[in-house]
Amino acid sequence: MTVQEFQEQFGIVGRSKAIRDLADIAMQVARSDVTALLSGESGVGKEVFARAIHGYSARSEKRLVSVNCGAIPEGILESELFGHVKGSFTGAAEARKGYFEQADGGTLFLDEIAETPVATQAKLLRAIENKEFMRLGAETITKVDVRFIAATNKDLETEVAAKRFRKDLYFRLKAVTLNIPPLRERKIDVEELALKFAREFGERRGNGSLELTRGALELLREHPWPGNVRELRNAIETAVALTRDYVLDEATFAPLLRREETFEERNLPVAVGRTPEEVDRELIYRALFELKKDIMEIKDILNERDYAREPEIVEDPFPEVYSMREVERRAIEAALKKTGGNKRRAALLLNISERTLYRKMKEYDL
Repeated sequence: MTVQEFQEQFGIVGRSKAIRDLADIAMQVARSDVTALLSGESGVGKEVFARAIHGYSARSEKRLVSVNCGAIPEGILESELFGHVKGSFTGAAEARKGYFEQADGGTLFLDEIAETPVATQAKLLRAIENKEFMRLGAETITKVDVRFIAATNKDLETEVAAKRFRKDLYFRLKAVTLNIPPLRERKIDVEELALKFAREFGERRGNGSLELTRGALELLREHPWPGNVRELRNAIETAVALTRDYVLDEATFAPLLRREETFEERNLPVAVGRTPEEVDRELIYRALFELKKDIMEIKDILNERDYAREPEIVEDPFPEVYSMREVERRAIEAALKKTGGNKRRAALLLNISERTLYRKMKEYDL
């Protein structure tokens, strides 16, 4: 099989040299059981490469079990990974297999590995090295035959230096490392990805002959895509859903690609020398600040327009001064409402980890 055929079979879209080289390495890695580490920003397509490595391996007939380590609350992460026996803790009404056992014979993909608590990392290292572990509450060792792939959007060397990630686990994982570059560094891939997504969503909608104009493609190429391939995919999906004809042009995408200013660009204070709880609180406060600013901008736009009827008055949604706890609670409620209850997207909106969001929701009984 050629690299191009490998890409086509497993959905690795891109003709940039970086992507073709990574696909070549993935092909070679897939044929062995060596542990692979996929690194890159959120949304670059790490899971696509994980699925390709599994799909081209001798384990392809078995399961690929994907685990988002950052989405599982710290208190139940070990139980989710290793399973538990009946009665091992309150609520354990029956024995349960963890993800390690579910992936026996196949591949276990540990996404957002950097979010794993340090205390759990020691057990994770032993399980990866020896392919054995103990269920919570068990007295016997369970052995499995599993191939491991890990992924992270953080610099693990930096995490190791900050003592947030075990050095021995890092060296165990980095046997083969695939660094997937962000989309802004491989703009040559934008057009191919955009056409693929337009075809995909067009077929779902029943109009597979959707056309992207040259102007639209140029606009997409010039966008910095901070959310990478995931953001591009969402933009195409939204454009397809909103279009009334079969053509996606510059006017279709212009309102979808407004550049978001960062907190740093707005000169908000940066937390230095603070506890994780204080940093989380400040990030939530910043998100609330951004939400209020957007509402005030909408108010200004509405007041500037000349309506035949009385102008609609947009009241300041936060006229009072609240305690930091109340600010946190309101910001989390607003984020959950805006994302329709999607906790992953709410955490991204608040710029905190899902684990922190779960902890805060429990703290505020949300």
